[in-house]
Amino acid sequence: MIVVTSEKIVGKDIKSTIGYVKGSSARARHAVADVFASLKNIVGGEVEEYSRLLQQTRDQAVERMIADAESKGANAIICFRIQSSTIAQGASEVVAYGTGVVID
Repeated sequence: MIVVTSEKIVGKDIKSTIGYVKGSSARARHAVADVFASLKNIVGGEVEEYSRLLQQTRDQAVERMIADAESKGANAIICFRIQSSTIAQGASEVVAYGTGVVID
């Protein structure tokens, strides 16, 4: 599956537009990560536990978007975007979305 942020894929012709495709994932922090984050607040530095958690959440949202595109018959996604938001204290949602297309 080709996924691009642009409206076109260089060297490929878009044969048809499937439409909006999306995937989302919501995750909450856990107690162990919170303990390490508290320590990082004192000494400074990257909170690697949160970074890993957010990366896993982004990856899952993109995987679900690709599955949505495939289920609708797309073989590529253009205009890809990713957005995150806090949905509750300690919990975030990531939404990946774009336009599913069929390329040759």
